Amino acid sequence: MEHPFPMLEVLGVPVAKLAPPDALQQVARVHDGETPALVAYANAHTLNLAWTDSSYREVLRRAAIVLNDGSGISLAARIQGDRFPANLNGSDFNPQILGLAAERGWRVYFLGARPGVAERAANAMKQRYAALKVVGCRDGYWKPHETAQVVDAIRVTGASLIMAALGNPLQERWLDEHLSATGARLGIGVGAFLDFAAGQVPRAPAWMNRWGIEWIFRLAQEPGRLWRRYVVGNPLFLARVLKTRLRHD
Repeated sequence: MEHPFPMLEVLGVPVAKLAPPDALQQVARVHDGETPALVAYANAHTLNLAWTDSSYREVLRRAAIVLNDGSGISLAARIQGDRFPANLNGSDFNPQILGLAAERGWRVYFLGARPGVAERAANAMKQRYAALKVVGCRDGYWKPHETAQVVDAIRVTGASLIMAALGNPLQERWLDEHLSATGARLGIGVGAFLDFAAGQVPRAPAWMNRWGIEWIFRLAQEPGRLWRRYVVGNPLFLARVLKTRLRHD
């Protein structure tokens, strides 16, 4: 796939090198494009999964835009002698996308998280952006045979943007397979964003975000679920990046 913006390949996935205003411009471009488009975020965990699962890696490679999320991928860029203009952390950048949606009158559907969370996230975002049109919400718990019903429910709302909070790799796989059938123009895999927006999960203090150590706060909040992702996954990710760099030198 040809992209009209600079990229850096990290563990086989092309990641956009965009400052926030340029990233918003590209999101608007793909929303208004001729075919439905997937936007994904890539962090160390995402790329570890893609490294060991070639089919997931191909999903990310088919995405219209893959945005860099987190300090791990920023460090990976420096290991490769490059850099990203900014850290497009989804928890901070998704509200900017919703601000763009409010300005342009896009119809937004929140999909995923536990029951009730999407609705609370929608209310919080509508308080922040009065013009935001959230046309539907649905939790992330359904049986495989109910997928067609979920797709139909989204289609009848006329949503043009789906924010899917189903976790990696499910959210990107789901959008890759079903986005076209929903009638939406743009699908974004947003991970834990709905939990943060709803106040379900607390955000790290701003200083931790600035220093790129928000993951420590998240690990402290959910050690049982996240220790393998961060304590094992982060060093493994950097080792893989370094090994790839040495192989290409």
